[in-house]
Amino acid sequence: MSYEIKKAKDQISQDMPHSEYSIDQALVSVSDLMSTLVKARLNTGVPASTGQAAILRLAKAQMALVDASSDVLRVHGELKKIGEEHAWGDKHEECPPSAKASDKDDNHLSIVA
Repeated sequence: MSYEIKKAKDQISQDMPHSEYSIDQALVSVSDLMSTLVKARLNTGVPASTGQAAILRLAKAQMALVDASSDVLRVHGELKKIGEEHAWGDKHEECPPSAKASDKDDNHLSIVA
């Protein structure tokens, strides 16, 4: 393996889990904010419609993060295939399987309150 390929592999091996973790952290943060907003509405006794527009926008942001997570997992799967083709393998035990583009449409979450 050339030096440049090893250098790229090592950097990708560091960046991939960091990206996956960062998206999960952002999803937790947005989810915490959603919970706080709904609890605030309940605890203050304001009408159910109060803040609904903000909650809807936040739900869209939350779903965008879920979609981003799915896309990054697909990238990981594709990079795993590339690594196998070029014999450098993948040092992560639990890699996502390679996904078809159509899989994205099959993984929808429903938001319930």
